[in-house]
Amino acid sequence: MEFVQYEVENRIAYITLNRPDKRNALNYQVVAELKEAFSQASMDEEAKVVVLKANGAAFCAGADLAYLQQLQKNTYEENLEDSSHLKELFYQIYTLNKVVIAQIEGHAIAGGCGLATVCDFSFTVPEAKFGYTEVRIGFIPAIVKVFLLRKIGEIKSKQLLLTGELIDAAKAVELGLINEISDAENIKTRVNEFAQMLIEKNSGQSMAFTKQMIAEVQSKTLEEGLQYAAEMNAKARASEDCQKGIAAFLNKVQVNW
Repeated sequence: MEFVQYEVENRIAYITLNRPDKRNALNYQVVAELKEAFSQASMDEEAKVVVLKANGAAFCAGADLAYLQQLQKNTYEENLEDSSHLKELFYQIYTLNKVVIAQIEGHAIAGGCGLATVCDFSFTVPEAKFGYTEVRIGFIPAIVKVFLLRKIGEIKSKQLLLTGELIDAAKAVELGLINEISDAENIKTRVNEFAQMLIEKNSGQSMAFTKQMIAEVQSKTLEEGLQYAAEMNAKARASEDCQKGIAAFLNKVQVNW
């Protein structure tokens, strides 16, 4: 991969945007490489948690200029294929069978803010700015909207999506877009500590099931959701991890996840 790096250390898969000269802006190739990296992480038995981060001053500035110019020449069918390409990446991250943590050390704008939105947890430096600026260039924040509404609700989503304003890290935490702020010197350590907590204390299978249910249950009716929950509950009880965890709890020993 040319613009995305992949490595595993201490059971964490690090996926790093590496296009700093373009502020890690997105184009078709970058999205394709991200999809490849997340597919690799999902199947990597050495990795239990995934961290998405970026090299350079920006986390991700959204679509790059050349990419935006090309969109003007595309047919509807070409634009639909390209839009579906990004949709597949966001859905892949949102439904990945492993927890995904965003480590944000620079501005996350438009599509870059979309990447932060679909991660399960997001940690940022205080200097970072966030925003969905599409409406300010005559575009729309179409795909990310589906996930943002689930994440922070309609009122807060409208505030961000319809104004196109940039907000600081403190406001992003207040709105529920970001989980935590850490200064630049400590964010790597803080993300690693959080990831290791998940790795050491939680069943990977249980986190995968829980994440899957969060994604699926919101589209169901109350009765459908409860039936789905009961079925997943029964499925989890029969799992190896559940048997292992309950045995360790009853025997008052520390389970090794």
